[in-house]
Amino acid sequence: MNSRVGRSWFMIMSAVLTSGAFGWAWAQDPAFDPTETARLRMVERHLVERGIKDPAVLNAFRTVPRHKFLPPDSRRLAYDDESIPIGEGQTITPPYDVAFMTEALAPKPTDKVYEVGTGSGYQAAILSRCVKEVYSVEIHKPLSERATQVLKDVGYDNVKTRAGDGYAGWPEAAPFDAIIVTCAPEKIPEPLIEQLKEGGRMVIPIGSRFDQKVYLMIKKDGKLSQKELRTTLFVPMTGKAQRDAAEERAKAKAGTKETPKS
Repeated sequence: MNSRVGRSWFMIMSAVLTSGAFGWAWAQDPAFDPTETARLRMVERHLVERGIKDPAVLNAFRTVPRHKFLPPDSRRLAYDDESIPIGEGQTITPPYDVAFMTEALAPKPTDKVYEVGTGSGYQAAILSRCVKEVYSVEIHKPLSERATQVLKDVGYDNVKTRAGDGYAGWPEAAPFDAIIVTCAPEKIPEPLIEQLKEGGRMVIPIGSRFDQKVYLMIKKDGKLSQKELRTTLFVPMTGKAQRDAAEERAKAKAGTKETPKS
């Protein structure tokens, strides 16, 4: 047998046998999850080895099925540390970045958390395994509807979602123990400061399109103290945050123009 043909035959037979093994396992145990090995490998390689330590956060990543939050044609990439398109010009954040921000938020089992930017729903799902309640807003209605359905399908019923501009917060559910923002405004929306509890934590990327940093904010005496954590690259916060930033730039530009000579 030609060696190339032999290798091809071996690969085909391996795939058939592997598929058969998975089929047998599912038949014997409906709870069998063929993605578990890849998910556990992701946690060790991309989270633990890179310094993520919070046991609750790590356990959430070991159990939340990231592949279910991706479009079907991208699910093969689910357990890589990659940013993957999910539609509407948005992406699912790489697992390490999600873990880093979640750990920085220091989630507690009694927390009520507000999230700006539901996206795929994966960040909300991770948070839901660590806190009491998650309130998440997504400005793109198709993404909000899709994420809401996936969260329902996986049974994470402590996540409440809605479509809208996350800039405004969720006033009727406020105040929040913690707020996480998964898109980058150029400055912190005032409603988020108002809706954060005294002593509450906020993790947020701030900056222009290609010059952003993640900050941990702590509310004390009604104001936020800040700690810079790391450079990052998130999609910009759209809606009112983007309009306000454009308006401020236009005013600044107009202010620098010289008055024409008569």
